[in-house]
Amino acid sequence: MNKLSMLEKNSAEFNVTRNYLDWLTLLPWGIYLLLLINLSLHIEHIYIFKYATGKSTTENFDIVAAKIILDADHYGLTDVKQRILEFIAVSKLLGNMLFVGKVQGRIICLVGPPGVGKTSIGKSIARSLNREFYRFSVGGLSDVAEIKGHRRTYIGAMPGKVIQCLKTTQSSNPLILIDEIDKLGRGYQGDPASALLELLDPSQNTSFVDHYLDVPVDLSRVLFVCTANVTDTIPGPLLDRMELIRLSGYDGPEKVAIANQYLVPKALEKSGLKEGSEHVPPTLSLTEGSIEDLVKRYCREAGVRNLEQHIEKIFRKVALEVVENLANTSHEDQHNFTISPDKLHKYVGQPRFTSYVDLCISPKFGLFESYFTKYHSNPFDPI
Repeated sequence: MNKLSMLEKNSAEFNVTRNYLDWLTLLPWGIYLLLLINLSLHIEHIYIFKYATGKSTTENFDIVAAKIILDADHYGLTDVKQRILEFIAVSKLLGNMLFVGKVQGRIICLVGPPGVGKTSIGKSIARSLNREFYRFSVGGLSDVAEIKGHRRTYIGAMPGKVIQCLKTTQSSNPLILIDEIDKLGRGYQGDPASALLELLDPSQNTSFVDHYLDVPVDLSRVLFVCTANVTDTIPGPLLDRMELIRLSGYDGPEKVAIANQYLVPKALEKSGLKEGSEHVPPTLSLTEGSIEDLVKRYCREAGVRNLEQHIEKIFRKVALEVVENLANTSHEDQHNFTISPDKLHKYVGQPRFTSYVDLCISPKFGLFESYFTKYHSNPFDPI
């Protein structure tokens, strides 16, 4: 402040100093004292630790409510949901011991093929914990300054992603989702994986130092969740700091259930065909047989992203037919919008997989099962 008061407003140093002070004042700071009394020895111990007051969201310690939120947003994913409920239980017990919100533990890393819901489960975790949510991807990141910030000597310098998160959320206990951590790059600007070591270590992130701010920031109340497709490319020291939760691909019945409960209602709403909307035909439906056919003959990946794209494509074409049918009022009630398996080729083209044979049940001459190891829902396919 003394430096700013002595600078001319027209000088370049004035704007640099003012921006630096703006960043310092906009962060959710808070240093507090907690007095603990050892009753057996009658000795007072004073422990100083970071503890936010008013600039943090009130966490949800209701396990039943959290379970309802997690189940409503995602089908299956039992291991992830169980881990979050354990986190809430530990937080509640420590809260009863006056350590409210001071939960240090291993960083969660969700590992699984594309399309199984790793990123979306992060949003659900934040919602179930009543925390602010912030996501940034480190896929292909090769500049360590994106994590640790730029030094103020550079023109246009700014803090790293983590400090930007605290400013954006205005909360000292957000949930930060670090996406695609297995695709970190490495270049002449530094090694971002090494920069993440300090960030993701619970014993070190109580005094995280950003190059721009150059003052320690307490990140111990931040819940970090990382996502990755594979663990082979994650450096060993970084992998040791994370608790891996593996998400396997969905099988056929699970995909059908996910489509009925989540994907179809979402696609209807995005296409303007939500139930109860004007001009939505009463016969509009995607039969369960059609969904099963989509899973078996069109979408055999481990996740449901491709299945979601096919369902959205179907309802976009249905929306076009509805609008065209409205223009032709004489045939308005004669069009049947029930999408059965024999109509799928009209909306999504010819099947990508022309055969679906279980050779274990019905072996045939001239066919053998090949094994697919990468991102495939059914790893055994006949050749």
